[in-house]
Amino acid sequence: MSSTAQGARARARMEVTAAIKDEARRQLAAEGAAKLSLRAVAREIGMVSSALYRYFPSRDDLLTALIIDAYDSVGADAEAADARAADTGPAQRWRAVAEAVRQWALRHPHEYALIYGSPVPGYSAPDSTVPAASRVGLVLIGILRDAHRDPGLTEPPLPAELRPEAERMAADLAPDLPPATVAALVAAWAELFGLVGFELFGQFNRVVEDREAFFRHAVARLAHGVGLGCAGSGTAGRT
Repeated sequence: MSSTAQGARARARMEVTAAIKDEARRQLAAEGAAKLSLRAVAREIGMVSSALYRYFPSRDDLLTALIIDAYDSVGADAEAADARAADTGPAQRWRAVAEAVRQWALRHPHEYALIYGSPVPGYSAPDSTVPAASRVGLVLIGILRDAHRDPGLTEPPLPAELRPEAERMAADLAPDLPPATVAALVAAWAELFGLVGFELFGQFNRVVEDREAFFRHAVARLAHGVGLGCAGSGTAGRT
């Protein structure tokens, strides 16, 4: 087969794969991940089921592809936000990344629900999702790593009973950072996505009205909690 024919076949496969994913995302928005059906996807894009199975052998394979795409998308936005803020202080970079995550979630609520919402019954994410899922966390680690080198990082307090767990997490995630910093980062990472999830899924209804201002304030407190405080951050630490 000529290289031209191979290229055309590859492009055609990419186009069909994109069409399958687009229809699957539409179904996620309409029905939720638990009701995602390969047969329904095939029907809507005019394919026979047997043909679609050559692209995604099972519903779980399609879900995995959608999950990786979603993690990569929010991760790319976080990385881009950090790059744009590269010449600012670490607290400003932290805020820029957090706001990028929130804005991505507001634009992609159903994809956010897929990766940070309730688990899909009967589905277990494979290890292939881990690199994409790690991208936002790695950006946050990079910010703290740069602040630690400057130095511009205050080590947060760490209860003695938590030190063994903090040391284990540090060894796994960021051996060059103090264990107390890594433990605080893991908590802040969870709180960041909790803030976004509460806003997205309605838990802030009749509680928080000015959600953008509240988010900025909460993100500044998270930055302080991981040891960034206001050091090198200009006005980013104001609340």
